[in-house]
Amino acid sequence: MKSYQEKFISIAIQKQALQFGDFTLKSGRQSPYFFNAANMLAAKSIFEVAQCYLECIDDNGLSFDCMFGPAYKGIFLGSAIATLMGQSESTISLAFNRKEVKDHGEGGNIIGHIEGDVLIIDDVLSAGTAAKEAINTVEQSGTQPAKYVLVGLDRQEKGQGELSARTELESQFDIKVLSIISLDTLIDYIDSDRTLDASLSAMRDYRQVWGA
Repeated sequence: MKSYQEKFISIAIQKQALQFGDFTLKSGRQSPYFFNAANMLAAKSIFEVAQCYLECIDDNGLSFDCMFGPAYKGIFLGSAIATLMGQSESTISLAFNRKEVKDHGEGGNIIGHIEGDVLIIDDVLSAGTAAKEAINTVEQSGTQPAKYVLVGLDRQEKGQGELSARTELESQFDIKVLSIISLDTLIDYIDSDRTLDASLSAMRDYRQVWGA
């Protein structure tokens, strides 16, 4: 496991962005764990989380012109990452969307300009529904399709069929999907630190049922 992956999990647990118990996901699936990146909004935490994203970007050699942060988690994640990148010679731009279309002022639902090679930034990949919405938003508003999707956590779950949501997205949209950590990474971390209040058996059972 890489240092930025360990740091990401550590922050998520410390700030209770990662919780263990019994949760109903947007997909309707019952999960023994839940990830809520909004709990990482403390100043130091969001800075460290943004650093994790940047290290993952560098580690994978991603090259892009624009970051798109889908509402709502992608907005603060993209903003924090863009702020860090702005401390260098980076010319990367940032865009994000609103949930509701604005009918006055600049109008529309996009803030900023989606252009060039686009990296979509978000917190988690589950069944892939939110990622598809973000990809479609870029395709409808940008000059070309998005090139990458980068999330903090890939739950490694089935999408609409037996394939993983990640595989479905890559196949359907000809896009590369990456993550800082995955469910497998998380299970390995928990297995190495038995002081955590988490049920490994429940996590593995969930992986067995919904994993792909």
